[in-house]
Amino acid sequence: MKYLLLVSHGTFAPGLHSVMDMLMGPRENILSYSMEDGVGAAEYRENLSKVLEPLTADDEVVVLGDIIGGSPLTNALDLLAKKGLLSHTVAFSGANLPMAIGALMAIDDGLSGEALVSSILNEGKNGVNQIVLALEDDDEEDL
Repeated sequence: MKYLLLVSHGTFAPGLHSVMDMLMGPRENILSYSMEDGVGAAEYRENLSKVLEPLTADDEVVVLGDIIGGSPLTNALDLLAKKGLLSHTVAFSGANLPMAIGALMAIDDGLSGEALVSSILNEGKNGVNQIVLALEDDDEEDL
């Protein structure tokens, strides 16, 4: 099975997971866990290990993390390495909702290798845009 693993600081990863469930329906292949305030690295690793228990050596994993080099992402990759899954894993930082939806759609479409990576990166980048507000003076009074 190909899994999507969401990891973050705070409640971002479970929140992202919740929104994906709402928009795309609950899926067995989406896993999420976050490092909340006051939780140390050891406790985070222990709890994340339990989340990763369903993964087998035959599985593939797409990891979306909030910040490159952050404890949630680095610990997730270390635990995946200990399970022998690092060679079956692609990881990204800077996760956003369009990236996560794009990753799940790419998984559903059976993409792999460079096509998978390119698709996920493009969705994440294209999901970040400036919204140009062009208001007339009269419009500002309506706000």
